[in-house]
Amino acid sequence: MTLRLGDIAPDFEQASSDGNIRFHDWLGNSWGVLFSHPADFTPVCTTELGLTAKLKDEFARRNVKVIALSVDPVASHLAWIEDINDTQGTTVNFPILADADRKVSELYDLIHPNASSTHTVRSVFVIDPAKKIRLTLTYPASTGRNFNELLRVIDSLQLTEYHSVATPANWQQGDEVVIVPSLQDEDLIRQKFPKGYRALRPYLRLTPQPG
Repeated sequence: MTLRLGDIAPDFEQASSDGNIRFHDWLGNSWGVLFSHPADFTPVCTTELGLTAKLKDEFARRNVKVIALSVDPVASHLAWIEDINDTQGTTVNFPILADADRKVSELYDLIHPNASSTHTVRSVFVIDPAKKIRLTLTYPASTGRNFNELLRVIDSLQLTEYHSVATPANWQQGDEVVIVPSLQDEDLIRQKFPKGYRALRPYLRLTPQPG
């Protein structure tokens, strides 16, 4: 199954390190990050899960719930969590799905035979409160994920969801944003963007970040 942006994230019920999880019910009205790992006790993923735990407040501030996945069983996850807590100086505070039957991996197309016929690739899905997939990223096994970039994209998605803007290259919180080309009514533009804007081209109009 190939998932594209705008698709509804497949629902499932699966065991996890925090007990059974019915995914859509667990998400509720929150944004979600689902990220997969090839196996337990892998070095790069150990650092990633430790960093995720340390970013708990950053995710909570954005109304984001985080859930990880590995093809190993719950007992293995619980032992791995002890290692993560010890080596990364943190406490894992989110569930890790136990996908030994590959049910979730198949729903989310996480088994890529050219990479591995048994282990999942390292993918990330950002899911909005309507359960739609808003971002997909897939990393090679050798490269740790950039969580600053993940938070940046979530900030952009949430800003652009509620305002008529897009974010330019390398945008960070507080930078100028782009007024979407479809918004042409000048009265409405003045209402939405009281600080004004500067037009580099008719299609490229920059304005201070709203909100």
